[in-house]
Amino acid sequence: MKKEQNIYQEICKAKKEKQKLLAILLDPDKVVWSNLDNLILKINQSPATHVFIGGSLVENSILDDLIVKIKQSCALPLVLFPGDVSQISTHADGILFLSLLSGRNPDYLIGHQVKAAPILKRTQMEIISTGYILIESGAATAVERVSQTKPLDRDNFDFAVATALAGEMLGNKLIYLEAGSGAQKVVPLEMIALVAQNVDIPLIVGGGITDRLGIQKAYQSGADMVVIGTAFENNMDFFNEY
Repeated sequence: MKKEQNIYQEICKAKKEKQKLLAILLDPDKVVWSNLDNLILKINQSPATHVFIGGSLVENSILDDLIVKIKQSCALPLVLFPGDVSQISTHADGILFLSLLSGRNPDYLIGHQVKAAPILKRTQMEIISTGYILIESGAATAVERVSQTKPLDRDNFDFAVATALAGEMLGNKLIYLEAGSGAQKVVPLEMIALVAQNVDIPLIVGGGITDRLGIQKAYQSGADMVVIGTAFENNMDFFNEY
C-alpha cells in the first residue's frame, strides 16, 4: 500500500495561501561526499522547503546512499528530478514524473516514462506528473544535449503559454519552466507571468538564478516555487546572503 500522498497537496496549499516555495537541486555527480555533513547543515539553515535530487547525467552510483544520508539529518521532502529511468531511488519521498513538453523526442515525451512506470508502481514514492519546458537561455544546456531537443524560443511567449496549457490539459500536476543548469539567461519574467496567469496548477521556475533579487523577481512574476542549483553548488553560503 502506498503511503499518504502529501507533497503535491502541500505545494497546492502553499499556492492557494500565496506562500512561496524554494527547492535546492543537488546533482549527485557534483556532491563532494567528504563535505556532505556540511552540505546538509547548510540546507537545514537555508529557507528551502524541498530538496530535489537529480541531473541530466548521473554517472555515479551513490544516489541511494546520498538520499539515505540526507534523510538522517534533514526533514525536508526529498524529490527525485530524474534525467532518465536509471535515476530512480526507492528511498526518495517523491518524484517529478517529467515529460519534456518543449521537445519532440519521443524518448523524453513518453519513452523513458514507460520504462519507469513498472518500477515506480512497486514503490511508495509520491508520483507528481510534471510538464517540463526548456527555455532558450543563451547557451546549449545539458538537458538540450542529452535529450537532443531544442528549447523554446525565449521571445515567443504565446507558444510557451500554449505549451504550458497543453501540459495542464493533458493532466500534468505541475509546470516547470527551466532555463537549464548554469544558464546564461533566466526564464523571461514576462513569460513566467503569462504562464502563471494562464494555468491553474503550480508553476516551478529554475535555471540561471544566481542571487536573491533573481529569486524575488521570479516570485513576483508568478512562480510558486523557485529552484536553485548551480548557485548553491558554487557557494554553499548562498543562503546566508539570502
